[in-house]
Amino acid sequence: MRIGGFGGVAGLADYLRAAGIEALVDATHPFAATMTSHAVAAAALTGVPLLVLRRPGFSAVSGDVWHRVPSLGAAASVLPSLGSRVFLTTGRQGLSTFADLSGISFLSRSVEAPEPPMPSRLDVILDRGPFTVAGERELLREHRIDVLVTKDSGGGTAKLDAARAEGVPVVMVDRPPLPEGVATAATVDDAVSWLGSRS
Repeated sequence: MRIGGFGGVAGLADYLRAAGIEALVDATHPFAATMTSHAVAAAALTGVPLLVLRRPGFSAVSGDVWHRVPSLGAAASVLPSLGSRVFLTTGRQGLSTFADLSGISFLSRSVEAPEPPMPSRLDVILDRGPFTVAGERELLREHRIDVLVTKDSGGGTAKLDAARAEGVPVVMVDRPPLPEGVATAATVDDAVSWLGSRS
């Protein structure tokens, strides 16, 4: 086990060689595009086979009102036309994207406290999931939320189920695309099977 960075593409490639790594599985967050690009480049440099493990994204169901956008910047652009009380569940690092929006009150939830720049009208909740649908519905009502902004990271759907039940529209930020030609798996079991097929 190793904790911490590798020093970019070159550092990761050096580690793969020095440790005699025979297969590389990128199981980072779907929005960790830089880390994935480093893994792809290091695998290409060393010839180590690479698999990207990505859980399935969210899928809209009947009753959902979603506005799909390609980026946080695009999400910020559409917000003024959708509502004035926004629940941001996009993580603390993207708050600066919304800092210049006026006339909108934001509620943000993250594990760690955000740092400036941030929207001037911002309430912050420090919390870690998993969350329940009942709890999310109560949160939406308590803060009179009229728009939810989230990333298509997949996983738990409590906030999306709550938004549907409360009639709150969702701005869904699409995942960054994966590099072409990269092998992918949707589950840990699929990744384990891939590893087994290489032995």
